Amino acid sequence: MSQARQLLGKTGEDLACRELERRGYEILARRYRRRGGELDVIARDGDTLVFVEVKTRAGLAFGHAAEAVSVVKRRRIVRLAQEFIVCHRLTGPCRFDVVAIDFHRERPSVSVYQDAFGATA
Repeated sequence: MSQARQLLGKTGEDLACRELERRGYEILARRYRRRGGELDVIARDGDTLVFVEVKTRAGLAFGHAAEAVSVVKRRRIVRLAQEFIVCHRLTGPCRFDVVAIDFHRERPSVSVYQDAFGATA
């Protein structure tokens, strides 16, 4: 991955965390890496454990950021989240949110999609 792409991703994650905190989420972990992949952000929203996928786009050439979470990516995130829950012996409700950041305007557009996976998770 190029340095420019890594910087864009890091910038997107920073913006996502700021927006989530502004909304009252407590950030528990960032870039949780396991053999099967990475969870971008793990947070709490009240009593709910939230696994957040952050998607950042510099332009619209490949569509909006929110459109970039494929079914395969969702499955990987769910599997990693299940591993996290088991490893940390957690109980209680959880959900999957997506934060989409598009840089195609003067200022970045940050959108939070709560329970983005719905019944497919």
